[in-house]
Amino acid sequence: MLTMHVGIDDTDSPRKGCTTYVATLLVEKLSQLGVSFIDYPNLVRLNPNVPWKTRGNGALCLRFRCDEKLANEIMELTIDTVEKNSDMDCAGTDPGVVFFQGSQVPEELTFFARQTIQGLVKLQEALKLIRAVKAEALGFNSGRGIIGALAAVGETLSGDNTYELIAYRVPENYGTPRRVDAASVERMNQKTAPLTFNNIDTEKRRVLITPHGPDPILYGIRGENPAIVKRAHRMVRALEPIERWTIFRTNHGTDAHLRWVDSIDAVFPYQSVIVSGTVTREPQVIPRRHVVFSIVDKTGQIDCAAYEPTQDLRKAAQLLIVDDVVEAFGGVRPKSGKCPVTINLEKLNVVKLAPKVVFHNPVCPLCGKRMESMGAGQGFRCKHCGFRSSTLKKETVEEKRLLKTGLYVTSPRSQRHLTKPFSRYGLEKSGKSVRMASNWFWVNG
Repeated sequence: MLTMHVGIDDTDSPRKGCTTYVATLLVEKLSQLGVSFIDYPNLVRLNPNVPWKTRGNGALCLRFRCDEKLANEIMELTIDTVEKNSDMDCAGTDPGVVFFQGSQVPEELTFFARQTIQGLVKLQEALKLIRAVKAEALGFNSGRGIIGALAAVGETLSGDNTYELIAYRVPENYGTPRRVDAASVERMNQKTAPLTFNNIDTEKRRVLITPHGPDPILYGIRGENPAIVKRAHRMVRALEPIERWTIFRTNHGTDAHLRWVDSIDAVFPYQSVIVSGTVTREPQVIPRRHVVFSIVDKTGQIDCAAYEPTQDLRKAAQLLIVDDVVEAFGGVRPKSGKCPVTINLEKLNVVKLAPKVVFHNPVCPLCGKRMESMGAGQGFRCKHCGFRSSTLKKETVEEKRLLKTGLYVTSPRSQRHLTKPFSRYGLEKSGKSVRMASNWFWVNG
C-alpha cells in the first residue's frame, strides 16, 4: 500500500469558488476508488498578512493509503477536479496541486509550512523543495498556489489543532443571502460552548458561523473535536437545503501564525508577531475611533493600532500610559505614505502598569480651598481668601489605574481564522490525536 498526501490551494476567487469544497468533492471521489483515509481532511490556514491572500487563505491536504496501481489515476482525478472547480479566468486565481508519497512527512516540509504560515516564501523556494523531496506539482496560471499546497502537505497539525464542520449550499443558492435560524445557533452555542467557539458575537447578537461571500459555504462550526462539531451541526436549523458537509482538522483558532520576535528591529512587514516593549507615546484616537500608540525597546520603536471593531482590546489600548510594559500580538502592516510600519493588534498582553501620577495645586492653609497658580515660578494664591505663597508646592497624587494587567483579545467578529479566542485557553492540544471512524467525516446529499 502507498501513502499519499495531496495538497491543494488557491482555487477560489472573490467572485466564486472554495478550496474546501474542491477538497470535499475529492474526498467523495477518492472514497469511491477505495482509498483509506488516515486523517480528516486538513485545512491549513496560511499567513493572513500576505497581500495576495484569498478570503480565508486556507490550503487543503488529503492523506490516505491506496494501492500503488491507483496512483496515476488519483493524480489525474485530482487535477481534473481542480481544473473543473477553479475560477481560472479570474486574475489572481493561481491554483496549485502537490503530490507527495511517503509514510513520514520530511522535516524540511514541516519547516517550510511553518514559514508559510508565519511569513513570506517564494515560489522558487517551493519548487526547489519539491524537487528535493521527490514530490510532484502542477500549477495553473502563475502557479503561486503550489506554495500553499506544499505547505498544507508539510503542516501535519501535530501540535494544537481544532476541527471545523463546513456545510455547503446547493448551487442555485450561491450568491444569495444565507438562511439559517439565528435562534437555533444561539441554542447550539449555549449547549456546546466552550467546546465550540466563535458561533455568536455576544455584543452585537450576530451569528458568526455564516460567511458573506458568493462561495458555496452555508456555515462553518469550529470546535475542539469531531463529535462536538457534528453534534452542533445537528442543532443548527438551516432554512435552505444543505448539499453536503465535511469535517476538517485545522489550525483554526490556534495562533499558529504568531511567532515571538526578540526585538522590535526584527519585526518586518507581512509577518505575524508577538513583541515586547514599553509604551513610549500616549494613545491617540484617530478617525473612526481607532487607537494608535507606540512601544519601544533598546533596538527601536514601532506603532501599534487597535481598530474600532476590536472593542475591549481597543478600550484597553486607550487606557495605556507612557512606561506601561506590554506584549503586542498582530500582523505587521508595511509603511504606506506617511504611515509607518504598524502592528495591527489582535491581542494585547498588559505585563506591567506604570504609576499614574497627577499633580494638584496646594490647599490654602487659611481657608482649605484649592489655590491657583500665579504663573511659572511665581507661587500660588487663593482666590477665596487672598492668601499668597511662594513656598508651597504642588501635591503629587498617584491615581488608581482603570486598566488591569492581563490579556486582551479582539472581539470574535473581528478575529482572524487563526486567532486563538479566550475560550480556547486551557484547551490546547499538546500532540496529534486523531480518532476517525471510516469516512464518517463527509456526507453526500
